[in-house]
Amino acid sequence: MLLVSILIVGLAVLLAAPLAKGLGRNAGWVLWVPLAGAAALLSAEWFGAEGSLTESYPWIPGLGVGLHLHLTGLSYLFSMIVLVIGAAVLFYSARYLGSKKIISFYLLMCLFALAMLLLVLADDLVVLYVAWEATTLTSFFLIARSGALARQPAIRTLLVTVAGGLCLLTAVCVMIIDSGTTRISEVLASDMWQDPVLAAMLAVLLGTAALTKSAQFPFQAWLPDSMVAISPVSAYLHAAAMVKAGIFLLLLFSSALSTVLTWNILLIAAGGITALFGAVAAVRRYDLKELLAYSTMSQLGLLVMLIGIGTATALQAAVVHTIAHALFKSALFMAVGTLDHEAGTRDMRLLAHQKLRTGSTHLAIILGATSMAGLPPLLGFVSKESMFEASLDAPWGGGIGVLLTAWIAVTSVFTLTYSGRLVIGALGKYRPAPNSPRAQAPDASAPRVVTEAPVTFWIIPWMLAAAGVVLGLAPMLLDTLATDAVTIVSNAGADVHLALWHGVNAPLLISASVFLAGGLLIWQRRRVEEALVPRGMKISGLRAVENIRTAMIEVGVRVGGWTPGQNPGLHLIVLCACLPVLALVGVFALGPLPEVVGETAQPLDWLLVTLVAAGVLTTVRAQTRISAVVVVGVVGFGVTLWFFALGSVDVALTQLLVEILTVCVMVLLLKRLPARFDTERRGRAIPAAVIAVGAGLAAGLGVWALTGRRDISEPALYFLQHGEETTGGANIVNTILVEFRALDTLGELTVLGVAGLAVAALLASRDPDSVRQTPVNMKSVLADAVPNSVYIRTFTKVAAPLMFVFSLVTLVRGHNEPGGGFISALIGGAAFALLYIGALDDESAPIRWPYLTLIGAGIVTGSGIGLVGLVKGSFLTPLHTELFGIHLNSALIFDVGVYLAVLGVILAAFNLLGRERPGRHGVWGSSSPPVPEDNPRTGAIPVIYQDALNQSRHESLMMTANRQRGDAATEQQHTPGKGES
Repeated sequence: MLLVSILIVGLAVLLAAPLAKGLGRNAGWVLWVPLAGAAALLSAEWFGAEGSLTESYPWIPGLGVGLHLHLTGLSYLFSMIVLVIGAAVLFYSARYLGSKKIISFYLLMCLFALAMLLLVLADDLVVLYVAWEATTLTSFFLIARSGALARQPAIRTLLVTVAGGLCLLTAVCVMIIDSGTTRISEVLASDMWQDPVLAAMLAVLLGTAALTKSAQFPFQAWLPDSMVAISPVSAYLHAAAMVKAGIFLLLLFSSALSTVLTWNILLIAAGGITALFGAVAAVRRYDLKELLAYSTMSQLGLLVMLIGIGTATALQAAVVHTIAHALFKSALFMAVGTLDHEAGTRDMRLLAHQKLRTGSTHLAIILGATSMAGLPPLLGFVSKESMFEASLDAPWGGGIGVLLTAWIAVTSVFTLTYSGRLVIGALGKYRPAPNSPRAQAPDASAPRVVTEAPVTFWIIPWMLAAAGVVLGLAPMLLDTLATDAVTIVSNAGADVHLALWHGVNAPLLISASVFLAGGLLIWQRRRVEEALVPRGMKISGLRAVENIRTAMIEVGVRVGGWTPGQNPGLHLIVLCACLPVLALVGVFALGPLPEVVGETAQPLDWLLVTLVAAGVLTTVRAQTRISAVVVVGVVGFGVTLWFFALGSVDVALTQLLVEILTVCVMVLLLKRLPARFDTERRGRAIPAAVIAVGAGLAAGLGVWALTGRRDISEPALYFLQHGEETTGGANIVNTILVEFRALDTLGELTVLGVAGLAVAALLASRDPDSVRQTPVNMKSVLADAVPNSVYIRTFTKVAAPLMFVFSLVTLVRGHNEPGGGFISALIGGAAFALLYIGALDDESAPIRWPYLTLIGAGIVTGSGIGLVGLVKGSFLTPLHTELFGIHLNSALIFDVGVYLAVLGVILAAFNLLGRERPGRHGVWGSSSPPVPEDNPRTGAIPVIYQDALNQSRHESLMMTANRQRGDAATEQQHTPGKGES
């Protein structure tokens, strides 16, 4: 049933776009049902079973990776947070959203819910990492879609969280190698944790990954920065779910690392600094949502501190406060969003100038803030009492326990202060201190009356806030849930009994002191504001992130400047110089080589070597670019003949077709380049020649030594003997590509698709060089394209359709005869090239297919058919069947994906490189684009690229101006410079 729960949420992902398109924002009233249904199903499974539940489904059994799922007390707790809060946010969004970008919002929110649910249910490290990165990407897109101002915050958030993801990836690789398994439950039970050095390294890697995701020092800056996202996104991702992924990771590995001193010091230090810093920073904020952002940092810091203490009491407090925080913080974000939606502002200075008649919304804010402040009788009070008890029982002596308790108490004082400031500001009762910054009030003489939102708007935050009251009055309702979760995270038996009243004890006295000090600060809030607000910090975490990002880009620009695009020799010199070095190392590092088996060369080989060498020498001596293209073709066709002579027909066909299409593409580039090469000085030519000859000799000797002296290898022998029997295909090259090593081919297919998108983006972002005009004798037939191309146009009408049909035949027959997806796509591309050659001009070139769609369809097809292989036990495992005596298999569909993607890349090159753009209009650069850019049947790149380019140029100018003024603004803008893509 665990997989069924995931599939139910996956159903919401599939329905998100069509429902949003048909119902608009009201789609939220339907999409919350699958999440609620999945929560109900998991609850029925959990309470109906004894102990944890596990399910396993093969994914990549050859690597020991599978879709292993488990439902424990910890995963059930976080599943409920993901699903219940997610369902609530989707229901709330039906009234919050406007009329724009609805489809992308619901699709990304459901995708995030799916990724988070997979993350907390995963019992496989690879699945955990994939889900972790999926939450990072969906968060990035949800922030970026929030408007023009969200572009830079989204990039900064991605930069920080991806860095943490790389730490997690390193930890995952280390754990898999040392434990010999990918199962998380088996990794936690492994003896690898007994190695102190390994445990300390994993503590740093896992801790860093969690700190980046949960916005802890020194990675805390991204969370307030991401508050440009709309309130439903903030309520779900940045309060209840995504930031909790880091807390989940820490709790998951606490059973193995709680006694590792590196773990304790890292979490207590980072969490403590973030908790106090966030609380103080929240007191200084006027924007209610920004205040909540800093308060989220602070509350997460307390959770990280508790996990760092590592005792059963501390972990119990962390579990209880996780529940309390999810309830009151999601309620507060949505309630503030409702107030902002109705009042048009969330600045407490502006709310003071309006008549707020929003009693229900205010009640949700008051209840949520009361629980956040830790006041009785709400759940936040119960969790705060548990914190004090845990810190007093710290395992490193009384002095450490007192220090930690004092730190949490001071943080709690500021927590109460900013909670009171939140309530006062939301009620419109804020009165600024004399020296505090003042917002421009709308019209104080005629305050606007703000009425209550519809009940469907405020009911969700009200219910979540009320849940904190119910669980605060009856915390024993959480005993079973907390016991099950603590048992997992502490790796020991637990028996949690929560209560609102424990008598007069140390935690209660500390709480009373916090109430007194916090109440005093609220009473004297204007003096507190006078003391805090004018004192801005000289160090900004946001500025540090932006400086790191800018420095990385500048380093890339500088390194890219070493290899100007006009001189390809500079690109190759480093690689070519490394080959002789590797060959020299190989002389001493390699052991004895195998004996020569049979004859190493045939007379035909020497003839082909001579042909290739002549082509190389002629290319070096070529003075014009057109002659270089011709003689380079000699080298390519010579290699093609060599492949044919060796019996490798598939490789030879590929080489031949690539050579043909390369010439076509190079012609498109040649007309934008000078006709002749620049004259090289002898002083520069000689070193280049030495390096080139050395690289060629090293490569040739390496190939001869490693492959030319030995008999057929064992893998090759296996493919020859058992390939057809195993796959049903006689073409061993094709079966290796689409069956034995299909995962490699899928990776190459993805890289090819990304390359096609990069080509499209780069050519859309800048004007190409102008076409070089060649003088033509007006008396020559070349002066008139119509009579000059009559023969090729007539031939094309017959040849192009035949070539295209032949490409489809080659595609289908590739499993048994020479062919396959790549070769057939190249044949189809050659047919398109023929159509372009026969066209009278650029505008009449007949192929206007959606090349970006073709690339995407190819990758989706290849990946999708891989999922079908799970039916047989593993991703990309081909399925075989017979129809009317004809052998069919799913590898053919995989080849179709390769066919579509390669065809899309070829068409992208022809369409974008071969057309003149005299002016700049959208992507096409002319006042009248040849095809409408909003036509889905065309291959035009959306005009948004041009908008992004203009925005980047504007940001570059602003950044330059800020630097010249010495402006210390936190949001520095940057645009790619020369040599940067």
